[in-house]
Amino acid sequence: MMPVRERELVILTPEHVPIRLFAAGLGSRFLAVAFDTLVVYSLATGASLLLSLALPFGFTSGLTITSTFLLKWGYDVWFEVRRQGRTPGKALLGLRVVDRRGLPITFQQSFVRNVTRMLDFVPFFYGVGGVTALLHPHGRRLGDVLADTLVIHERRAADFSRQLAEARRFNSLRTPRVLRRIRHQIRVEDREFLLALVLRSGRMDPKARFDLMEEVGGHYRKVLEVDDPHLSGENLVKDLLAILYAPRA
Repeated sequence: MMPVRERELVILTPEHVPIRLFAAGLGSRFLAVAFDTLVVYSLATGASLLLSLALPFGFTSGLTITSTFLLKWGYDVWFEVRRQGRTPGKALLGLRVVDRRGLPITFQQSFVRNVTRMLDFVPFFYGVGGVTALLHPHGRRLGDVLADTLVIHERRAADFSRQLAEARRFNSLRTPRVLRRIRHQIRVEDREFLLALVLRSGRMDPKARFDLMEEVGGHYRKVLEVDDPHLSGENLVKDLLAILYAPRA
């Protein structure tokens, strides 16, 4: 990995393709944390009210403390691992947690970065974490440093995907057989990967871009059993992405 300038990192893939990641700012991260905190305590309050109506006070007190603890420490880990690094607050702000190499975050990394919030939080609301993020060239708090993670901005993805879907509305993949295979063979991880690839392809070296697109396109050509010999790897990738992000009526 090569740092380029503040808030930007360039990562070289095994194919020596440069991919740029843009670190999220402290302001957007704070708003995301504030939103998630509000959600957690709203859920905890709702659970406490329901328990108080159904159980005696002694049981309610203990269960309320337990449920609040589980929500507080499980909320971020669950969303980061199961929702491609996005809690509801991060998704709202267009943020995502990734491995420092740009890979999806693992359970171990999410656990470490969230357990370390206890240190980031002192002496008051994210005192240590805020100072660390301000001093770090890529805005990483202590938990991110220890877990080897990075919070990035993805604000362009939605607009880009809509433009791509509109630009490639008509393509050779729109046949009943291929559409059926897309529904059964393409997973959420494929969708995320293809969008990230196309978003970053404009910054790649032309030859590296061609080679990578042909390799990826060849993979999905086999998965979807596409038999159009005139469809290039890059156009196959874009046509597939256009179908995945096509606006729904």
